[in-house]
Amino acid sequence: MRRSTVPAAVLAAVSTVSLGVLTAAPAQAAEYHSALKIRGVQYDAPGSDSNSCTSGNTDEEYLTLKNYSKTATINLKGYVVKDAAGNRFTFTAGHSLQPGDYVRLRGGHGADSDAKNVVYRDNCNFLWNNDKDTIHLYKPSGPASDSHAYSRSAHDGDRDGYIGFHG
Repeated sequence: MRRSTVPAAVLAAVSTVSLGVLTAAPAQAAEYHSALKIRGVQYDAPGSDSNSCTSGNTDEEYLTLKNYSKTATINLKGYVVKDAAGNRFTFTAGHSLQPGDYVRLRGGHGADSDAKNVVYRDNCNFLWNNDKDTIHLYKPSGPASDSHAYSRSAHDGDRDGYIGFHG
C-alpha cells in the first residue's frame, strides 16, 4: 500500500473550501514580503529650503526605515529608495539593522553611523516633495519591499512634516 502525504496547509484549504467558506489573505499582506518597511518621512525640512551643501538644511529631510523582524538582521546594502519622479538612492555600503532597529536616510553630507542610526545620501538636493509624494523601497534583488504615499493635507494633521504609519 502506498501512502501519500499532503501538507497541512493544503488539507486546511481543502476542508475550508468543502465547508463552503473561502477566506482570502488581506491584499496588503500578500503585496510585500519583507521585514524592512518605511516607518516615516520628514518631507519638509524645518525652515526655508536651502540645498546649499555648506549652509543648507537638506540633512533635516529624512526617511526612516525600520526592521520589523523579531529575529533577522537586515543588511541594507543594495536596497533602493525611489520617489514617484524616479529620484533614487541606493545603499552602497553594508549597514546592519538588528531586529526592531531603524535607520534615518538623511539628505546632505555627514558620517554614516550604525550606532547613531543614520546614513547620508551625500547629495545636497532635496528628494521628497513638500506637498505629496510616493516613496518606494526595493530589495537588492529587485522586488518591492514597501511603498508609502503621503500628502500634506491628508496625512499630516500637526503639519510637522513627519509621517509615521507602520508603528
